[in-house]
Amino acid sequence: MKWSLQQLSVAKHKPFTFEETIDLSSVMKLNTEIRSVSPISVKGEVVYTGSLITFKLDIDGELILPCSRTLADVKFPIDIHETIYFHPEDVYVTASVDPDDIHFFEGDVIELLPAIEELVLLEIPISIFADEDVEGPAPKSGKDWELFKKEEQNNRIDPRLADLAKFFEKKE
Repeated sequence: MKWSLQQLSVAKHKPFTFEETIDLSSVMKLNTEIRSVSPISVKGEVVYTGSLITFKLDIDGELILPCSRTLADVKFPIDIHETIYFHPEDVYVTASVDPDDIHFFEGDVIELLPAIEELVLLEIPISIFADEDVEGPAPKSGKDWELFKKEEQNNRIDPRLADLAKFFEKKE
């Protein structure tokens, strides 16, 4: 998604809108936890005021991420509504926008794809969980540990303390 300043100069007179579907599979190289990326729909409006170019974006799509508990595939919907600002690097910023929110560019071309990748990567949660009944490749038990539900925990006796229960039994 590259835009030349000449194409964007139309937005100086009136905002214009665009709609594209992009392949964002490149984010799988940036975050190896992402297993799959659906085609991403990007809708936006461009406003060009002074030397500041504003993109108001709506980004929709779906990622497949691993469940933090079972490693099963979990569908994670992406629905981002964000405003991105671009400004030429060699021009003094006069806009009332925080400079930390501005993406600076050189030359006559604005590349929107890296900004969209950044927004999608920031949307990914630290941990995500599948429904309880989903089986995944992660083991449910191992050496000296076992995964069980909270209801099972209340009725369960720790095997290390099982012999203590015999302590209070009366011997005849």
